Amino acid sequence: MKPYKLLTPEKIEKLQLKNRIVMAPMTRCRAINNIPNDLMAEYYKQRSSAGLIITEGTSPSPNGLGYARIPGIFNEAQIKGWEKTTKTVHQNGGKIFVQLMHSGRISHPLNMAEGTQILAPSAVIASGQMWTDSKGLQDFIVPKEMTSEDILKAKTEYVTASKNALMAGFDGVELHSANGYLLEEFLSPISNIRKDNYGGNIENRCRFVIEVVTAVAQAIGKEKTGIRLSPYGVASDMPHYPEIDATYDYLSKELNQLDIAYIHLVDHTAMGAPAVPLEIKKRIRHNFKNTLILCGGYDMESAEKDIENGLADLIAFGRPFINNPDLVERFENNWPLSKDLDMDSFYSADEKGYTDYPFYK
Repeated sequence: MKPYKLLTPEKIEKLQLKNRIVMAPMTRCRAINNIPNDLMAEYYKQRSSAGLIITEGTSPSPNGLGYARIPGIFNEAQIKGWEKTTKTVHQNGGKIFVQLMHSGRISHPLNMAEGTQILAPSAVIASGQMWTDSKGLQDFIVPKEMTSEDILKAKTEYVTASKNALMAGFDGVELHSANGYLLEEFLSPISNIRKDNYGGNIENRCRFVIEVVTAVAQAIGKEKTGIRLSPYGVASDMPHYPEIDATYDYLSKELNQLDIAYIHLVDHTAMGAPAVPLEIKKRIRHNFKNTLILCGGYDMESAEKDIENGLADLIAFGRPFINNPDLVERFENNWPLSKDLDMDSFYSADEKGYTDYPFYK
């Protein structure tokens, strides 16, 4: 029987990966005071048999810390904190990108420091609620529409955070333009109702994303720059709009021109969202010549199928990595996957349901 392609080495540009398995970014809320810590380093170390780890969403700005206990990478303490994680992952032969996630309007003042602002392309409130440690669930508030100065500052923050990431030892950065956070908020004509050159037609709505990608790629190298997209995703109140297909067709062509390392395309069907049509995946695959990572509801067989048929180069696994820290070894040895998954501890503050899942005996 021929070996699974999923388990064979692959490259992202010049970065050598030991297999084609990616640990998907997952918010876990263990960064007390927004500073990465020893517990987080242990969590990523346990999972460093993945070919590539993409960290949880990490804010490039104090304004982007929308959730309780998520990490940033905009100050010295955060850089030092992340160094613990990158060092231990590299010692285990792994590779790791930080995901830069500015939460935009998906935030609440109780999760924010004094002097910060909840920013978005437009003053359009998201439906739903945000957890706060001090007062539990709270309704979202109307965000501040970003001025041209706010837009310029946010771009600068992405660039600075990307440089900080390399200082902290990361192999690259993934720009989070999915799941309803700031970058995707610019893409959608529902969250973005601007009348200037950042709103209106598809080219204008894609402008901020393209400018951020361009600036980051110039600052740290295009081979170290990736992006996550979620067409048809409905997370964080991102409803369907008629121009989705055309938007991502245009955006993927522009990203190809920028020659960045990868596009990471997420399909949340397994969590109840509408399916990303196969035609969109094929269109992005056709438009974008570098690495394509697909994510969402995969098992080993379906992952192998999409690598074999050329739809993807790498496959990202999310939740299976939570309760199977040795997921790669389980795939390699045909060991059963753990079914024990404590959802109540996904976003708690300690090691329970985080670093205490057992390896296969």
